[in-house]
Amino acid sequence: MSRWVAGFRSAVISPYEQIKLVESRAFADQTVRQVLHLAGGGEQLRVRLTNRYGREPLVVGAARIALRKNADEIVTETDRPLLFGGSDRLVIPAGEEAVSDPIDLAVAAGTDLLLSLYLPEPTGLATFSHQPTEIAYVTDRNEVASVSLALSEEVPARFFVTGIDVRADAPVTVAFGDSWFEGVGTTLGANHRSVDYFNERLADGWAVNQGIGGNRLITNEIGEPGLSRFDRDVLEVPGVTRVLINFGINDLILGGMAGQPPATAAELIAGFTQLAERAHAAGLTIHAATIGPYAGCVYPGMPIEESLPIRRAVNEWLRGTDVFNGIFDVAAAVADPERPDFIRPEFDSGDGMHLNDVGAHAMAATMPVA
Repeated sequence: MSRWVAGFRSAVISPYEQIKLVESRAFADQTVRQVLHLAGGGEQLRVRLTNRYGREPLVVGAARIALRKNADEIVTETDRPLLFGGSDRLVIPAGEEAVSDPIDLAVAAGTDLLLSLYLPEPTGLATFSHQPTEIAYVTDRNEVASVSLALSEEVPARFFVTGIDVRADAPVTVAFGDSWFEGVGTTLGANHRSVDYFNERLADGWAVNQGIGGNRLITNEIGEPGLSRFDRDVLEVPGVTRVLINFGINDLILGGMAGQPPATAAELIAGFTQLAERAHAAGLTIHAATIGPYAGCVYPGMPIEESLPIRRAVNEWLRGTDVFNGIFDVAAAVADPERPDFIRPEFDSGDGMHLNDVGAHAMAATMPVA
């Protein structure tokens, strides 16, 4: 029997954080049209909007959704209005979220939808997904019903949306972690993230992507820590039966941007263990990735040499522990055999700490299908 399950997810962050990889932005009297790539499909859908980190009410003057034809052009016969409690206008208070009324639009896995939001009043800085490796199209005035957008600005981010639910009967895996799931380093708009490639391997159900570039397991920013957002971004995902986690690099080096020391091996092990216990308590299976190589990181100020021994110690623990249902050894799959703290040259996106399309494919091959 079909039920509401997650068909797409997009993990969001606050625009007011101090550690920033991209600039925050606000909108006023503008339409934002966004590409949402479905991991799974169903006979109906509903859309989840958010003002989670907003400091004032978010006014949505009109919203529509349609299948994508090309770029910012919709398939006109699939165009549907989004209603909320029967109304085409919505106000989401600061800190809150909203779910649309169900929409009769059958969609399939791999479908690209275009979500169009008209934001008539100043929004303040937007709650957003900052590195989704996908485009949002922004134009002036109310253009939600337009087939395509004239003079639109292309922005590589996603705003005010956390997901789409579909009516289906399928198990859902949540890929929960950092940029190695979100897809930083892969081709913009190509759906070549590790999670996308992993979905090509799944025969039963699909995986939704709750990765946040720069996210840390135990420390705030970028995004809430994995330990803090686990309930909302994993346990509350409808249909979830299993979680795959990928954390560690940012706990070891990202704090260098704010003068913070690396996490210790004991802190990371305690954090991983807590996630395993919470997943099992909720009846989920959980698999963990080893921490990938990053010694070639080109960004200044990162404590590379200081943190590498911690990475090795945590990976040794991961490979030997039984707290998870299993481990997928991403580190071994993408490391340079001659220099195991470095990414293989053919897998390196160019910055020494993120995977390109080929590397993301290699990572996906390690992720367990059952």
